[in-house]
Amino acid sequence: MKKIINNPDRALQEMVEGIAAAYPNEVKQLPETTVIVRKDAPVSNKVGIVSGGGSGHEPAHAGYIGKGMLDAAVSGEVFTSPTPDQVLEAIKAVDSGKGVFLVIKNYTGDVINFDMAAELAEAEGIEVEKVVVNDDVAVEDSSFTTGRRGIAGTVFVHKIAGAIAEQGGSLQEVKAVAEKVVENVRSMGMALTSCIVPAAGKPSFQLEDNEMEIGIGIHGEPGIERKEMATAHEIAKELTEKVLNDRDFSGSDVAVMVNGLGATPEMELYIVNKSVQEILKEKGIKVYKTFVGEYMTSLEMAGCSVSLLKLDDEIKSLLNAESSAPAFRI
Repeated sequence: MKKIINNPDRALQEMVEGIAAAYPNEVKQLPETTVIVRKDAPVSNKVGIVSGGGSGHEPAHAGYIGKGMLDAAVSGEVFTSPTPDQVLEAIKAVDSGKGVFLVIKNYTGDVINFDMAAELAEAEGIEVEKVVVNDDVAVEDSSFTTGRRGIAGTVFVHKIAGAIAEQGGSLQEVKAVAEKVVENVRSMGMALTSCIVPAAGKPSFQLEDNEMEIGIGIHGEPGIERKEMATAHEIAKELTEKVLNDRDFSGSDVAVMVNGLGATPEMELYIVNKSVQEILKEKGIKVYKTFVGEYMTSLEMAGCSVSLLKLDDEIKSLLNAESSAPAFRI
């Protein structure tokens, strides 16, 4: 295993400290936690937005902290949910009295621990609401989930829930628009290689040089099919058509996200994007906005995912709203 780390047991803590050191004017780390919050938290008269999950998905989630997106992000060990007490600290740090909204990816540990933290916060008088993101169309259940997994489409939820909160929306208004995004976003991914969890020191799974896996999860969970390597166009077509078969996007404006999983060059992501755009044009689906890059990774896994978000005027406006988050500046 080759990784630029000091000690696998300290990787999470040192990463969080490094994030805080990189953006000292924008964020701060809560003492003795793996919680990063906005430097000005809690923001007066504003719903606080909190997300998080296991580390290894950077820039998710701390990269999305800033005006117009998250107020706090909580990181667990690699691919492991943060503990309820850490999530509770994040909730308390961003509560201004208007309540706190949790964006949770649909993984069993995340759902349980964020729910427990919400109950603890409510016991202290903080109003908490949530949304559970389940955009992955690959599988209904996996080794990490009951129901569909939450993957790169979660970033759209961060952006749009964060935007309406920044504009002064109530906790119920934030919840309503976040639920609308979850209802209208779908994603599908694939992998060329495994990743290596630092504590394990070896690949999570093996793919031969001529193999790829379709429908892979962001923790290396099995997909729907292992098959021979294909061209970028064939990969884009399979991922995009799986998404289109799950949700009716016909005649709609959409936002597209072509997301790298950690080790895929941008050259390859843009080649995939070219094919995605062509496929959507052929089907009469108008692309309103496109995002290409690494938004929800899986350590050094090679591969990509395609996400489509069906837009209306409200979501368009919120998608275009200002964001100062380091990984999603608008």
